[in-house]
Amino acid sequence: MPEENLSEVLAVRRQKLDKLRAEGKDPFQITKFERNSDAKTIEEDFDNLEGNEVVIAGRIMSKRGQGKVGFYDLQDHTGRTQLFLKKDLLDNYDDIKTYDIGDIIGVKGEVFKTNRGQISVRATEVTLLSKSLQILPEKYHGLKDTDLRYRQRYVDLIVNPEVRDTFVTRSKIITGIRKFLDDRGFVEVETPILSPIYGGANARPFITHHNALDIDLYLRIALELPLKRLIVGGFDKVYEISRVFRNEGMDATHNPEFTLLETYAAYEDYEDVMNMVEELYGTIAEEIVGTTEIEYDGKTISLDRPFKRARMVDLVKEYSGLDFENMTLEEAVEAAKPYNIDESKLGSVGEIISEMFDATVEENLIQPTFVTMHPVEVSPLAKKDPADPRYTQRFELFIDGSECANAFSELNDPIDQRARFEAQVEKKKEGDEEAHPYDADFINALEVGLPPTGGLGIGIDRMVMLFTGAKTIRDAILFPTMKPLDK
Repeated sequence: MPEENLSEVLAVRRQKLDKLRAEGKDPFQITKFERNSDAKTIEEDFDNLEGNEVVIAGRIMSKRGQGKVGFYDLQDHTGRTQLFLKKDLLDNYDDIKTYDIGDIIGVKGEVFKTNRGQISVRATEVTLLSKSLQILPEKYHGLKDTDLRYRQRYVDLIVNPEVRDTFVTRSKIITGIRKFLDDRGFVEVETPILSPIYGGANARPFITHHNALDIDLYLRIALELPLKRLIVGGFDKVYEISRVFRNEGMDATHNPEFTLLETYAAYEDYEDVMNMVEELYGTIAEEIVGTTEIEYDGKTISLDRPFKRARMVDLVKEYSGLDFENMTLEEAVEAAKPYNIDESKLGSVGEIISEMFDATVEENLIQPTFVTMHPVEVSPLAKKDPADPRYTQRFELFIDGSECANAFSELNDPIDQRARFEAQVEKKKEGDEEAHPYDADFINALEVGLPPTGGLGIGIDRMVMLFTGAKTIRDAILFPTMKPLDK
């Protein structure tokens, strides 16, 4: 719609509001409206509701008819129902005809079926509850501009109601995860978002300032270190589902703030965690889609147990043809040259293996695969494998080429942990902005004593993508981070 026409239409809507107020009919003065039904119930329970009075409320989405009869489509949180409006049944019929698409109304009326077989409500009372002063996108084309959809999610949910289904499913997934963990003896806890030291992952943090204390604080990048402190304190099994914040790039699977699940279980190792993750994904699949065979991005993915398990170095050999396990650093650097690996990641064979995995393997892992035995250089919080201390008892779960979970047998040796923190500090001095900082209090906690522990992290947003078919993380987050329009 041309700008001048749009402005004219918006002006007319405000004039209608002014007229209503002048007549003492200001809709914004109404504080509540009692309902006894909704669109879905009317549709599904028509046989019992036919001929009975219902009271419903929602948004006008379309208007048809003229003269003394009209048909409106009313949309609520469950769907749409048709309203039949007749002048001789409504004292305020002439007012109702001036209501606009987007206005929110309350309706009392009788459930019936039209001559064409359309389930409808024959309105006997209609109350304007809120006046829409903006214009919804054209009904047949909806809101298609993805950038605008994410910026104005409230409009997206109105004109693309199927979007709501994704977030209803998201809620069901989180509820299912909580039940799964609660039934296994885990205790849900809450830990700080702000901290003077960030940690638990290799990522750049967001920094803020506390005025009263006059100190800089970091928004957490992970939940890990406080949760492991709770295991030290005597909790056997804990978990948290909450937001974390990482000041890094954005793409189809990354948003600066995202929802993370972390679990920690005393006296267990990463093999126990792998078994639990297999069971968790299978359980959620059954609850959400009714089967462990799911369709995603044109592929059939099986979440039946057991998932494939393979060492990272073996997968690199399989997909690149290069065996880094017995190479010297010089040999590994030379072998990796054709893959254009960042020079800052060439300081050890372990780092090269990890980078080669990203370059040659990751995108090929379509079916669920546990990638195990990550090099110690890229796993500062994981326990070394007793049989081969070059690697750690760590796994990442990959599905459709995307990391979906990260877990390990937690490092509980304070001396080893101190040395790894110190190595990370050196990497930070050399310019690695994602290196892990030194956390003296966490070392102190380990010195008090952390039992053998299995830890897990799962990105909830990526799990939602998998079970809803969303192709980008922005479709799995209600309000994704967006660049301001003036930028």
